[in-house]
Amino acid sequence: MHQLSIVAHIRAMADRIPLVKSELEKLIIPTRGESGCLQYDLHQDNRDPAHFLFFERWESMESLQAHEKSPHIRDFQKAVEGAIESFTLHEMTRIG
Repeated sequence: MHQLSIVAHIRAMADRIPLVKSELEKLIIPTRGESGCLQYDLHQDNRDPAHFLFFERWESMESLQAHEKSPHIRDFQKAVEGAIESFTLHEMTRIG
C-alpha cells in the first residue's frame, strides 16, 4: 500500500484562536511518536491567524485510523468543542 498524505484545514472561531492553537500544539509530540507517523507538521496562516493546517504523512490508512482513535485526539476534540468554525480533511496519495 502507498503512503498516505493528509492535509487538514482547521479554522478556529475568531475569539478562540489562542485556545485552538494551544490544543493543536499539544497533538504534535504524541502524534509524532505514533506507529506509522512519518510526518506531522502544524502551520498557521501568516495573514489569517484563525486558519491552521496540518501536513501529515502516514505509512498506511490503518496507522491514520489508529491516530484518529487515539486518546490525545479525543482529548483535543473535547477541549476545542465549540471553538472550531470548520475542519476539512483531505486524504491524498503522492503521485510524483
